[in-house]
Amino acid sequence: MKRTGFTILPLHGGHAPRWLISRMENLSKKIIWLIVDEHGTREFLRRISNPYWFQALGCVLGFDWHSSGLTTVVTGVLKRALSSESYEIMVAGGKGKASLRTQSEIDKIGERFSLSSSNVERLKYSSKVCAKVDNVAIQAGYPLYHHAFFITEEGEWSVVQQGMNAQDRTARRYHWLSENLGDFIVEPHEAIVGDVKRPSVLNMTAREAEENRKICVDLVKSAPNNLISSIKRIGAFSTLDPWIQDQGSIKNIKVEGFSMPNKLNWAIFKRLYDFQPKDYEELLNFKGVGPSIVKALALISELVYGKEASWRDPVKYSFAFGGKDGVPRPIERREMDKSITILYNAIEQAQIGRKEKLQAIKRLQRFATVENYISP
Repeated sequence: MKRTGFTILPLHGGHAPRWLISRMENLSKKIIWLIVDEHGTREFLRRISNPYWFQALGCVLGFDWHSSGLTTVVTGVLKRALSSESYEIMVAGGKGKASLRTQSEIDKIGERFSLSSSNVERLKYSSKVCAKVDNVAIQAGYPLYHHAFFITEEGEWSVVQQGMNAQDRTARRYHWLSENLGDFIVEPHEAIVGDVKRPSVLNMTAREAEENRKICVDLVKSAPNNLISSIKRIGAFSTLDPWIQDQGSIKNIKVEGFSMPNKLNWAIFKRLYDFQPKDYEELLNFKGVGPSIVKALALISELVYGKEASWRDPVKYSFAFGGKDGVPRPIERREMDKSITILYNAIEQAQIGRKEKLQAIKRLQRFATVENYISP
């Protein structure tokens, strides 16, 4: 599997009108059919998991290029389009309550594609762990409210999911792809795209947090009373600053200002001890392990045992600003050009009206020449 990135978008309220949805669905059917016919289902999954291509597709279909609604509307349109035609691709999940039906819908898709029970269980696990990683292992303030799981007849998959930050009214989109990577935890991002690079994010997927992750696993596999005692001791302070100042022997502490969670389900630690997780992935996916448990373990591992967690936001690309100046990373122009070329060729070959075709091409051109995308 390959996790390919995420993007941050401003929240826009309201609903897409029916006339727009119907036209988006009709156009998406033509584009999907041509891409799958020419490049295959695997390449379609690669395209869906590419933030540039996904954003360009939304623009071509007629949606605002930088809106959070692009994610939910485009995946909803694709879900309907793929369910009504024989593309050898289907979509489970969606926005809000629809995301809660992902597991049962994967079962139905498995039956339709005649996938083995082991393959179906693997798909269901992949769906759950992708959501758990982005909800819990990376704590940037974007709890998920949308999860779309794309599945091919071969059992390959891609995820497009989105979280919301109500405070600054932005949304962060995450992309995953089941290709070339066998690790859900350690830096699974191929591209991470966002408007905002936050100064402090607990990032337990960072490579430099490996020792911290190992200590977290060791802690829950040991007698829980000592762990609980340590958490309660540190948690007695309103922030960690006074506690850190008292620990003169501890060097390179980088978590000043962070608070130890003061409301934890202590029974989880006892159940984890009975379970004895073999690695961090098993710990993370244990039922009941949420952001507070992960944060508490990370802080104990760093403050008591000196194994640093990572507090850097894993964003790699600036989507709406900064990229043209090479901050935080230069735009991948070749990848953008490839994305635009594939969509342009699909539009040109699509069996749609001349007026509709010209409008789609104009929307693609506007996306390609957005000021924030063009290098100086």
